Amino acid sequence: MLDRIREVENVFIPMPDGVALAARLFLPADADAHPVPAILEYIPYRKRDLMRARDEPIHRYFAAHGYVSVRVDVRGTGDSGGLMEDEYSQQELDDALAVIEWISAQPWCAGPVGMMGISWGGFNALQVAALKPPALGAIITLCSTDDRYADDAHYMGGCLLNENMQWGSILTMNAAYPPDPEVVGERWREMWLARIDAMTPFAARWMSHPWRTGYWKHGSVCENYDAIAVPVYAIGGWADGYSNAVPRLLEHLRVPCKGLVGPWAHNFPHDATPGPSIGFLQEAVSWWDRWLKGRDNGIMDEPAYRVWMQEWVQPQPHYENWPGRWVAEDEWPSPRIEPMTLMLDVGYLGNDVTVTRKLSFCSPQTTGMRGGEWCGFGVEGEMPPDQRPDDGGSLVFDSDPLDENIEMLGAPVLDVEIASDSTVAMLAVRLCDVAPDGSSLRVSYGLINLAQRESREHPTPLEPGRAYRVRVKLNDFAHVFGGGHRIRLALSSCYWPIAWPSPEWATLTVSTHVSTLTLPVRPPRDADRTLRAFEAPDAAPGTPHTKLRRMPMRRSLEFDLTTNEMVYTLRSDGGELEGAALARIEEIDLEVGYTITKRYRMLENDPLSAQTELIQHARFRRGDWLVRLECRSTLRGMREAFQFDCHLEAFEGEEPVRTREFIQSIARKLV
Repeated sequence: MLDRIREVENVFIPMPDGVALAARLFLPADADAHPVPAILEYIPYRKRDLMRARDEPIHRYFAAHGYVSVRVDVRGTGDSGGLMEDEYSQQELDDALAVIEWISAQPWCAGPVGMMGISWGGFNALQVAALKPPALGAIITLCSTDDRYADDAHYMGGCLLNENMQWGSILTMNAAYPPDPEVVGERWREMWLARIDAMTPFAARWMSHPWRTGYWKHGSVCENYDAIAVPVYAIGGWADGYSNAVPRLLEHLRVPCKGLVGPWAHNFPHDATPGPSIGFLQEAVSWWDRWLKGRDNGIMDEPAYRVWMQEWVQPQPHYENWPGRWVAEDEWPSPRIEPMTLMLDVGYLGNDVTVTRKLSFCSPQTTGMRGGEWCGFGVEGEMPPDQRPDDGGSLVFDSDPLDENIEMLGAPVLDVEIASDSTVAMLAVRLCDVAPDGSSLRVSYGLINLAQRESREHPTPLEPGRAYRVRVKLNDFAHVFGGGHRIRLALSSCYWPIAWPSPEWATLTVSTHVSTLTLPVRPPRDADRTLRAFEAPDAAPGTPHTKLRRMPMRRSLEFDLTTNEMVYTLRSDGGELEGAALARIEEIDLEVGYTITKRYRMLENDPLSAQTELIQHARFRRGDWLVRLECRSTLRGMREAFQFDCHLEAFEGEEPVRTREFIQSIARKLV
């Protein structure tokens, strides 16, 4: 395969303001003589080193199949010039337009450009498509969102996610990494120190926007779906934090659109767990062939929405494969989906409830410790295990044992009448599949900040004791509840450490009979048996790296019986180096290392005891050139404000060259 392509390790793409962005090119060997369409991936994750092993199997594959693949570092990251302002800034999007124009004008490009990416690259593919660059012909967006406030790593139902702190701290560290002297030359140090001097504690910035204001509307394509005028292939995974956008895009876009959701975590489908993985790169080439080369290959003749219908599996913190089968709907929303509405009673979900009762609950603040990671990456220990410990801290409603299998696809909806004894409170809602042996498997969940019951943009305090009608839409899911199993609805007043608790330990009161759970029942479909089978995973060869020091994933949960404090600790290498805390990339004569420790603390009876701490270490070394960074971030919640601290220290060799300290008090504003 490699004999059919050539590569350009680095090329600088000029921006209108004089800044140059660094790109790596993967080209068919004869592209100069026979121009072809191009594929762009545009992300801030260092094309030359940290993402090298991930990038090459993908972009080499596209080049070997008749496309120039262009991998660009966002402004202020990797070897690109300038400074990174924020996620998806207007500058980033303007740069993307210039990059696409540059690509389209190159002698090796036939004109059309596709844009593809996962996570950040999936986000900006949607956002750039909405800006209508003339050369853009189609996009593939994976593990992304159309709504940056309601369905991203920062807030869920108006509740502050701990992922905001984690991701913000990681991005702050990433923005402080140096460019490579072999690429940028002697100015590397000037560029590096400028990055550190301009460093922003992103987690604190995002926490300063706790409501759905214009800050979050920027880059949220749900504000105007009609702005997207090119075909979209939207892909997600049930174990990922970003699966809800796929059905929303199918519902609202007015362009050719396909949706695919597998059992996967936050990774490309050809390399993802839980399996089964699929030949995603072949699927992508078929998409590009249809929309960038005009080949009528039948990819649009298939059903619009295809998903992995998950079956029962014993709850555990990691799965290599999730049992199930591929199913599809010709359109979405599908007229075939039938709502099943169940009423809430004392401990019971059913249809024959006639009396309204008021049920009060106040969950231990550690309820949620079995929730797993908000966004899974397919590594050990991140999936939600047996939910019975969390069920014990929740108000639980169970159906009768089912007489037969019931298949569901879509988003569960809870309509509940609820009151609080506090002005600020949250409600966590979990949907579980309970086996005859009592084991409880979480299949979907949702959160709501009850101060945002009427508006995400204009929250209002609760009036203690007053009952409100509240609707909670849970995450989309596909699952078969087996005969003999029960459907469980579990309500809790906290969900730590996925979400930050409200500042007061609230007691919530639910009115039964008038509160209902609506589930999306999917009738059997004979055509599912004749769906086209995905090809087996395939990819181009990548650059091997040598593991110099390993750091296996470690997760621990400690409970101090003298203080009632629970501490959850995770230590890992961060994932990109495949189990290595330090590795050597022989091809570019570079050692790279990264480790992270996360620690979440909470007293069982005190929401103001919550604390998050992240410690990161990174290093880059080539011969005598050595750069190290250390970053420690902490977040504590007080009644009226969050206390955020961040300390970063940068070393050249063993000498400290920069120290940045951020101490901020951030108003909670009904969070």
